[in-house]
This record gives sequence, structure tokens and C-alpha cells, in this order.
Amino acid sequence: MRFHYPLQKIVDLKGSEKSMAEWEYAASIGRLREEEERLRELLAERAELEELLSNAAVSGVMLAELASLQHYLDVLEGRIRGRMRGVEAAEAGVRLQRSKLAERSVEEKVWLNARDKAYQLYRNDWLTKQQNELDEMAIVRAASARG
Repeated sequence: MRFHYPLQKIVDLKGSEKSMAEWEYAASIGRLREEEERLRELLAERAELEELLSNAAVSGVMLAELASLQHYLDVLEGRIRGRMRGVEAAEAGVRLQRSKLAERSVEEKVWLNARDKAYQLYRNDWLTKQQNELDEMAIVRAASARG
């Protein structure tokens, strides 16, 4: 006798949902890392620009050049703020995907446990039947040996 779990397709579906949640979680982590890397690049560019602006102010460059550098610094600050919002959104995405993955993992575990319990019941039933058959054969042999 072979074990057949009638709800196996649900178990398979829950496993697939968990795998998909793992992929989505990994993708969200990748997006977060990209956002953080872009933010680091912008911060490094701002630091270079601030140093350039500081050196330019000391060395006595034209006011128009200073204004141009300051304007670019202001634009860069806006991009940094936007990127920080992007990082925050990516972090929220990671949290969401992590919670979805945890939920899918629990669901899969519940269905796997249900299948395991069904298998144990099946196995116990099968072993009981086997033992009953062995007992019946022993009774028949004992009866034929007496008779």
C-alpha cells in the first residue's frame, strides 16, 4: 500500500508560495542595497563638492563660480533627500516581504505538519492491519497444529 495524501496539491501550492515569497524577499533586499549604494555615491559626491566649494571660497574664485557650485550643491541635496526617501521605501518593502515570507513559512509548516500527521495515521493503520494479518496467520497455524 502506498500513502496518498488527498491535499498534496495544497501542500505543493504552499511550498510554491513560500518559494515565491523567498524570491520577492531577496529581490527587495537587492533593491534596498541598490538604493543604499546610490545614496552612498551621492553622499560621496556631496563631500567632494563641499570640499571643492570650501577650497574655491578660500582661493578667491569668481562669485559666479561659487554661486554655480552652491546651486549644484543645492540640487545634489535635493537628490540626496529623494534617495533617502527611496531607501526608506526600500526598507519598508523589505519589512513587508519579510513578514510575507514569515506568513508563508508558517502556512507551509502547518500543511506539512497536517500531511505528516495523516501519514502517521496511515502508517499506524497499515501496521495494525499487518499485525492483525500476522496474528490471524498465527491463530490459523495454531488451530491446524492442534487439530
